[in-house]
Amino acid sequence: MTTNKIIQKPDINITYTNIKRVLEEARSTAYRAVNFAMVQAYWYIGRIIVEQEQKGKERAEYGRALIKELSIKLTQDYGKGFNESNLKYIRQFYLTYPNGHALRDELSWTHYRLLPRDEKEVMG
Repeated sequence: MTTNKIIQKPDINITYTNIKRVLEEARSTAYRAVNFAMVQAYWYIGRIIVEQEQKGKERAEYGRALIKELSIKLTQDYGKGFNESNLKYIRQFYLTYPNGHALRDELSWTHYRLLPRDEKEVMG
């Protein structure tokens, strides 16, 4: 007696969809982790500028020269993301959020830049 068994191939579309979902979730998780690591890095850079170079004052008399010099050196080593304007935002970021534990991993650097802040401090 012969049995005619029909062997069904797995639906490639379902398999593909499942793999795609796994990859997209992994990429999203990685993106959020990298983004938050950069937010934390900017917070620490702001802290260094304020606490170590400015001795805890919101503005140092030499602040403009300091920001300019840091911008030149950091841009040479790390690229265009460290212009004077961005370093001022980074400094203000620390001043606005002095408690680093309050930073939220759901928010990107762009989100933090868009939150209300004292414009005079940022651009001054």
